[in-house]
Amino acid sequence: MRYWLMKTEPSVFSFSDLCEKPGSTDHWEGVRNYQARNYMRDEMKKGDLVLFYHSNCKTPGVVGIAEISGEAHPDFFSWDRRSRYYDPRSLPENPRWVMVDVTWKLAFRKTITLKDLRGHPKLRYMKVLQKGQRLSVMPVTREEFEIVAALGRNKTGGEIHGSS
Repeated sequence: MRYWLMKTEPSVFSFSDLCEKPGSTDHWEGVRNYQARNYMRDEMKKGDLVLFYHSNCKTPGVVGIAEISGEAHPDFFSWDRRSRYYDPRSLPENPRWVMVDVTWKLAFRKTITLKDLRGHPKLRYMKVLQKGQRLSVMPVTREEFEIVAALGRNKTGGEIHGSS
């Protein structure tokens, strides 16, 4: 099993939006960075756990835990001329972009902020805390995941629902 951090802008797609989808599951579409795409395509597997991160908002940080419920498949939005994720160089017979399916697992009552993350000495090398790190999809270590999840559980008292 691998662990990930996935960033989204809550004004575009929030953790609450994911929870409200049928089966609390949706596509993670629109990734248009090759390194992030390669993580999704080559390394993400069904059952991997995700720290769900809200960015570009009043209080950026980890808001909950999700699970990869479907491995990489073509991002069909790249073929839709009406989509903001349209890419004329991506074709159904040669897709350039992929998406994974993500399922909501646990919401934290309070955001685990950048300040919270920076304040924990064992998280100092976490990619999201590194200067210039702008990827929307990035790996985290098991230890980093467990520390952040524990911070979240301390603020919720909850357990991860239905994890495999």
